[in-house]
Amino acid sequence: MTTATTDTIAPTPTPSRHLWRQSRGPLLALLLLVVTGVTLATLQSGEQHGRLDPRSADRTGSRALAQLLSAQGVTTHVVTTSEEAAAAAGPGTTLLVTDPDVLTTRQLTGLRTATAHTSGRIVLLAPGPATLDAFAPHIKAASETGNTARSPACSLPAARRAGDALLGGLRYIAPDGPADRCYLSGDLPTLLRLPAHNTGRDTVLLGSPDFLYNHHLAERGNASLALQLLGAHKHLIWYLPSVSDPASDQDDQRGFLDLIPAGWGWGLLQLAFAAAFAALWRARRLGPLVHERLPVTVPAAETTEGHARLYEQANARDRAAAVLRAATRTRLAPLIGAPPAHAHTPDILLPAVHAHLTTAPLAEAGVHALLFGPAPADDKALVQLADQLDELEISIVSQERHAPREHPDR
Repeated sequence: MTTATTDTIAPTPTPSRHLWRQSRGPLLALLLLVVTGVTLATLQSGEQHGRLDPRSADRTGSRALAQLLSAQGVTTHVVTTSEEAAAAAGPGTTLLVTDPDVLTTRQLTGLRTATAHTSGRIVLLAPGPATLDAFAPHIKAASETGNTARSPACSLPAARRAGDALLGGLRYIAPDGPADRCYLSGDLPTLLRLPAHNTGRDTVLLGSPDFLYNHHLAERGNASLALQLLGAHKHLIWYLPSVSDPASDQDDQRGFLDLIPAGWGWGLLQLAFAAAFAALWRARRLGPLVHERLPVTVPAAETTEGHARLYEQANARDRAAAVLRAATRTRLAPLIGAPPAHAHTPDILLPAVHAHLTTAPLAEAGVHALLFGPAPADDKALVQLADQLDELEISIVSQERHAPREHPDR
């Protein structure tokens, strides 16, 4: 008779389960990346403002200046296209162009034509050669200089009232003629005011806009200069050139970095989060920390020596002398019968010390200088002070030991 035997065979994992085990790690990392991207997109979905924007409270924004202008009764109108700027720059207005060099020749010419015969002022921040050709052909831009506090050195009333201000950047070369040359660097102005002709607009060239930033406005005369230059008229047109300007042909002039999308920084941040989460996921798991009390005994001599070396490194002779004197007064008080609470009161402690110095009396001024005197001038004087304090304490202790004691009658 034959007996059949049956072997138990373990179930083989299906291909789908094996694939899931291999891919769940990358899928988890991808999920974290998507969640991080959505979160960052939500955080940056609010209204954002940039450099020299009067609505921005960042370090390089100009909200503080806009608020000061508003308090002076000056209205600020923000525009982002050259057409809006030309239309808004009517008579009796100030036109501020924050970045004129990004404008095309057609845009610069249009602005110049629209404002040439209207009274007011135009302020150009760090204009380069192309901007100067449109607004001031006879002015040339020189090499840049560092931003620093400079004195006005000119007769322009606004500059003289403001005093020193943070100016620098581009310098300008102007031929002889009626112009205000202020805040010089190497005999060249970093602020140049060109007077108006035929009741048109006077033009102000600023080599650097740094003094208009929020974090520089409160320094020296920056706020005063900015208020006087931009608040000369009741209406201020704040032109922030942008790529949304339909008249802009900047796409033909942009470099490689300008072609990178604006959100590339957030993309790198997402990748950094993903890498950090992956590192945490794959990191080695360590057990909990074990708290162990280790008996540590530090001899008093080592502690004292350590304190002394710290005092020596810090040249804290005054602190060391105060510690020595306080310790001596504390030990002397019970020996001479002074209350411990008044051990550091000269009027109570010093008479008691003199009363117990019968064998080696000291002058009152000497005891006062020893226990309550000034800090030693050098290390030698500090060592001498310590020796004198020891001698004083030893003298009093010795007298207390050998002093005759009265016995009660038997």
